[in-house]
Amino acid sequence: MLWIKALHIVFVASWFAGLFYLPRIFVNLAMETEPMVIERLLLMARKLYRFMTILAVPAIALGIWLWLVYGIGRGPGPGNGWMHAKLGIVVLLIGYHHACGSLLKKFERGHNKRSHKWFRWFNEAPVILMLAAVILVVVKPF
Repeated sequence: MLWIKALHIVFVASWFAGLFYLPRIFVNLAMETEPMVIERLLLMARKLYRFMTILAVPAIALGIWLWLVYGIGRGPGPGNGWMHAKLGIVVLLIGYHHACGSLLKKFERGHNKRSHKWFRWFNEAPVILMLAAVILVVVKPF
């Protein structure tokens, strides 16, 4: 079980690296006017989105394995509310990941209507979600 936990943590951390960095590329894309620079940033964003999607799959699969096979946080009894809340955060993170893909497609089509300031705020969501998930897993407040 400890190997599965360790791999889960590594893949989650790697996935988060992409969730932190891709919106920073969006900030630069929203500010940029030079076509060559825009193409370079889009290439970076496409590659990063593809890579972070590949990293998300084992992160989620290993988490499900820990939950279903080893029973971590499973059951309706007292003391497992933290896992239900964490699963809600995972759903939000998957939604955020897909939102990043949708925003990337808008940039590729030249249809972005959002400012670099909006993307700076958008970039804060995974930080807040990670903080909440770590607190839930470590402190298990309910």
